[in-house]
Order: sequence, then structure tokens, then C-alpha cells
Amino acid sequence: MNKVILIGRMTKEGDIKYTQGEKPMCIARFTLAVDRRFKKQGEQSADFISCVAFGKTGEFIEKYCKKGTKLGVVGHIQTGSYTNKDGQKVFTTDVAVDEAEFAESKAAASQNQQTVPTGNNINDYVNSMPSMEDLPFA
Repeated sequence: MNKVILIGRMTKEGDIKYTQGEKPMCIARFTLAVDRRFKKQGEQSADFISCVAFGKTGEFIEKYCKKGTKLGVVGHIQTGSYTNKDGQKVFTTDVAVDEAEFAESKAAASQNQQTVPTGNNINDYVNSMPSMEDLPFA
């Protein structure tokens, strides 16, 4: 199974492109800053996850999301590779986003306008989730 669920804030505006052809499709590339649940002293408090959304989901990112927008995304990990201009093979890992939605109210978003916080985290959400022992199939 290859499934990813993330809650984080966009680090900047999405990079939006449209395919060529009869039916152009939106491709939105963006990065989510996702707080780490546990961190060691001196380490960064967030991971920066590269995401790509296609079609209607990409258009949602283009129209409604900007730097600091808190999103919940569901998708899958997608790997790839290309050869750069120096002739070296570069490997990539992205989350291909299948679903995206706002993870905070409009009022809360306006309070956090233009910030990608390191203090706001998802620990309360994660701590409210059942432990593996509580799950019926564990």
C-alpha cells in the first residue's frame, strides 16, 4: 500500500503549469512544511515535503492556496529520475496529491497570514489519534 496523509503549511505560492494540447491539465508543484512530532535539540522542527497535484486538485491549489495556507492532503509517494544539464542522473521523490482541503478556518488563516510557523504544530491532532493497541486489527 502506498498512501500518504499530511497536514502542513505551504512554504510559498505553488508553481503552476498547464500541459499543452486539446485539453490542458493543471500541474501544481508546492512544498508543505510539516511539523515533526518529536525533535532532538538543534534539529529543524519541520520536514519540507515536495508535492504535486494534477487536474482539478492542481486548480484548487492555484486558486485558493498561498504561502502559509494550512492544508490536509492525501496522496501517494511517487519517485522518478531525470538527467540534469551536467549529465548527472537526479532522483526525485514527491507526494502525488489525490485530495487536498483546508485544514483551518478562514478566520484562523487570516490570523496566521503570510507565516509558515514553526511553533504551531499538529501534536494535538496526532496525540488525539488512537494508538496501535486501540485499533481493532492491530
